[in-house]
Amino acid sequence: MAALSSMAISCLHSHSCNKSCFLSPQVSKPLLINPSQKKPRSSISFCIKKSDHDEMQIQQEPVKEEEEEEEEDSWVVTAVRSRYNEIVIVDTVSSRYLLLDSTRNVHSVVNKGGQNWTGSYWDESVSLPPIIPNGPIAIYGLGGGTSARLILELWPSIQLEGWEIDEILIQKARDYLGLSELEIPTSKGGRLCIHVDDALLPSQDDSGKYAGIIVDLFTDGKVLEQLQQVPMWLELATRLMPNGRIMVNCAGIETEVQNGKPQLLLDDSAWMLNSTIKILSEAFPGQVSWKRTPDSKGLNFVALTGGLPDLSDWSKKVPVRLSETVKLWKLCNTLNKSVLLNAT
Repeated sequence: MAALSSMAISCLHSHSCNKSCFLSPQVSKPLLINPSQKKPRSSISFCIKKSDHDEMQIQQEPVKEEEEEEEEDSWVVTAVRSRYNEIVIVDTVSSRYLLLDSTRNVHSVVNKGGQNWTGSYWDESVSLPPIIPNGPIAIYGLGGGTSARLILELWPSIQLEGWEIDEILIQKARDYLGLSELEIPTSKGGRLCIHVDDALLPSQDDSGKYAGIIVDLFTDGKVLEQLQQVPMWLELATRLMPNGRIMVNCAGIETEVQNGKPQLLLDDSAWMLNSTIKILSEAFPGQVSWKRTPDSKGLNFVALTGGLPDLSDWSKKVPVRLSETVKLWKLCNTLNKSVLLNAT
């Protein structure tokens, strides 16, 4: 599940009510869907109201225009409220987006024209298969299947198990985001198997089952509270095969935002300001690596358990597009922790 900081979607038009609507930037879980698209000219939000048929009406709220920037025409394809989410699917000429909960954060994107690279943290998931054993990969927080789609394109023999708690979200993703296409076996035998359930609930049949687990679980723009606890991560680790790894979308750093603008920290201690990576480091001392996507790709932190891979070897095994960026991974180093705490 993913959020939008530098807005790729600006003006929205609902087919049902024919009103202009806008999305506000969300900085708590930042990413950039497409670096070529520009930020909206206004910081404007829209509200969703539930109708008698569980469909939601998009209504424009008062706006204050700021500097003008180019906008991409977009419109709401469907909007519905489920038990867990306010689900909005937005279409543009180039892409289709899944927005969830009250934050209107973007949790999935499907690009049109056959290009599955996103230029965002989802792309990091493609680097996982070369550094884990042969075996299935679980995606906790499947959303509309953005990571699954790219993995199956580049690693078509992989068996994926996608976990998503919201059945209505899955239905909408099948109807409007092509999720059902990923459930059909590829020519190499890989496919996506979908579980509609709570991925964090204990199970009797998942012990030692997965070669890798991709964790992308958010609510209201924040990493789930359960993932801020060491015992939960230790339990998830029991679901891994020997030498398996967990890759986690850890969002950004809220405290970096000043006057509505992110203040990027790039030194080796920046990870200590991210609560999720700190918890992971407590759960797996000396065995957690981290990476931060650049400003042009959303300022997201991504974490990886199992220690730092051989970066040179890893670079040779990933798609060319990632061969240099995987070299940016670093092992969480706590030597400067006291210095950082004194500074803050």
